Amino acid sequence: MANPTRLAQLIAFRDAMEAARYNGKQAWEYEGESVHFKTDAEYKTALLDLNRQIAAASGAQSGMMTFSTSKGL
Repeated sequence: MANPTRLAQLIAFRDAMEAARYNGKQAWEYEGESVHFKTDAEYKTALLDLNRQIAAASGAQSGMMTFSTSKGL
């Protein structure tokens, strides 16, 4: 069972990070903690990791599909 408090915290942090990124901020504060990214690539990497954590915490399925095909021989 997913921890709803942890999931809400991850989503709130991701939303704050996305807002800071889109506003061009390299350094900002979140809940009293200083957050600093030198490049947009660092933001992207952190956001990808947060999205993975959110998916894991929510029990979401992967968006990946695998197909197996043959010619029927």
